[in-house]
Amino acid sequence: MSETLKKKLPSSDPKMTKPTRDTIISPPTGVFVPVPTFFQPASNNTLQAKIDVETQVKHSVYLARNGIRGLVLLGSTGEAIHLSREERFELISSVRKGLNDAGFLDYPIMAGVLINSVDEALEWLQDFSRAGAQWGLVLAPGYFGLAVNQENIKDWYTVVADNSPMPILIYNYPGVTNQIIVTPETYTHLAQHPNIVGCKMSHGNVSYHVQVSLDPEIDHDKFRVYSGFGQQLGPIVFFGAAGVIDGLAAMYPRTLSRLMDMAEKRPIEPKTLKEIQAIQFAVSRAEEFIGKWGIVGIKEGVYRVLGMGTLEGGRLPLRGKLPEGEWDKWEAITSRMKALEDAQ
Repeated sequence: MSETLKKKLPSSDPKMTKPTRDTIISPPTGVFVPVPTFFQPASNNTLQAKIDVETQVKHSVYLARNGIRGLVLLGSTGEAIHLSREERFELISSVRKGLNDAGFLDYPIMAGVLINSVDEALEWLQDFSRAGAQWGLVLAPGYFGLAVNQENIKDWYTVVADNSPMPILIYNYPGVTNQIIVTPETYTHLAQHPNIVGCKMSHGNVSYHVQVSLDPEIDHDKFRVYSGFGQQLGPIVFFGAAGVIDGLAAMYPRTLSRLMDMAEKRPIEPKTLKEIQAIQFAVSRAEEFIGKWGIVGIKEGVYRVLGMGTLEGGRLPLRGKLPEGEWDKWEAITSRMKALEDAQ
């Protein structure tokens, strides 16, 4: 680690400057991309592949130029758990600088916090705030799975939010947290906290999306609801959700952005509704690829569609690529998405 980076990182017990009610800003509505973390080609001289900051910045700027309203760095797709503290700081600060240099000042960045310890969650948030992120996307603490009750989830998020140097969002992804589900009642409670400004639900329970998005006890200008699945975009935005944080948009940003732009307009004319339905059909079909192949599939898709990154996949244990011929099996779906993307 460079001496410059060491000086920027806070100590292990930082004195945090907490945001005040007047300085708290909620994230915008729209499509956010949970960007993958790019790595350089593997080398026999290193324990694991190094992060590829140049490609990371290039991809982020491309998304900003093509309609994406914000980024999620170092979320689950970004493999935050596979990076060191120094790498996480370098990645966020480099993307922030790259966006600024490209003219995207104050471009929205959420940063993933994927740790169960309150102290370490606050350490990550402090680092990310100094690196240039505006919000922390904080994963529900699920190591102990079903042993965790809703009251303890409320208390855990309250302690983190009370002490976080920036606003946070609740991140519920049962697939990586031993099937923890945050209930609508818990969201209603936590949405009252001034430093909790939204949530991401990465599960298929659309009823929960709708309940939280329409809850009259929640200030929806302040507390924003996002899905982790693009196949839910049209339906949940129609019923009040703020948007999606979606991996398919890493490859086809203009198409997902177009879908979002039309879905949030009111009233929806019959001609517009027909286009929404056509794009949503194509997106939902393409999301089957994301659901099957996850991070490895997203990285290969970005490489094949945009020519960015490599076919190396992620870091161990996710290193690898699609089986031979697998991408070709999805040709009918990817061709439809390419035609939509080119038309935007």
